Amino acid sequence: MVVLKSRQDLAAMRLAGKISAQALALGGRAVKPGVTTGSIDKIIHDFIVSNGAVPSFLGYGGFPGSACISINDQVIHGIPSEKIVVQEGDIVSIDVGAHIGGYHGDNAATFGAGEVSPEAQALMDATRESLYEGIKMAQVGNRVGDIGYAVEQYCRSRGYGVVKEWCGHGVGRSLHEEPEVPNHGKAGRGPRLVAGMTIAIEPMINGSGDGVRTLGDEWTVVTTSGSLSAHFEHTVAITEDGPVILTRE
Repeated sequence: MVVLKSRQDLAAMRLAGKISAQALALGGRAVKPGVTTGSIDKIIHDFIVSNGAVPSFLGYGGFPGSACISINDQVIHGIPSEKIVVQEGDIVSIDVGAHIGGYHGDNAATFGAGEVSPEAQALMDATRESLYEGIKMAQVGNRVGDIGYAVEQYCRSRGYGVVKEWCGHGVGRSLHEEPEVPNHGKAGRGPRLVAGMTIAIEPMINGSGDGVRTLGDEWTVVTTSGSLSAHFEHTVAITEDGPVILTRE
């Protein structure tokens, strides 16, 4: 069941989104060669807690970190660790959520460590832009398929793979609510978008091929091609005045 949000609900979600966005930005600034993903996770955790919120991901389904931190060919759900050291030229995807006032914020971005290759930069740029192409379609009266179609067409036209096994989702009192929001699909198909819906739009785009698999830790998802993958996400409210990004600093 899709849960529609009132103005009061959206105000509460703005706070959760703001803390999530600030935590993500702080984590992104920490991405440098020589830093561990465990230390980035601690920075994010401490910031969220210091603002009176709770990390949405910590303990969710048994996940051991406060943020998912995925490097290079890792698509999503990378487990932060003091044993994992970021190297020059790596691309690092950070996914962060914060829970406060009964609501969650959820956002993600991919950051370069030091100087990254032109190919890596192009992938990150395209994935970020595809997110905003999807957000443009988050209009009252459109359908979920319009969002996925926009994301997919933008990335396919540039030769990239689109992850299909994982997708965006509704966000609110629960971290994952209905509807699912795929990054592929057909325009004019899927649930209709109505005012009061709040969804996470999150393109996961591969340098080559759509295929992914989950590693033996049962969390980390990687590309089957071994290519790089990038991930960007915002929590967005559907309103009569157009889409509103709730995960703003």
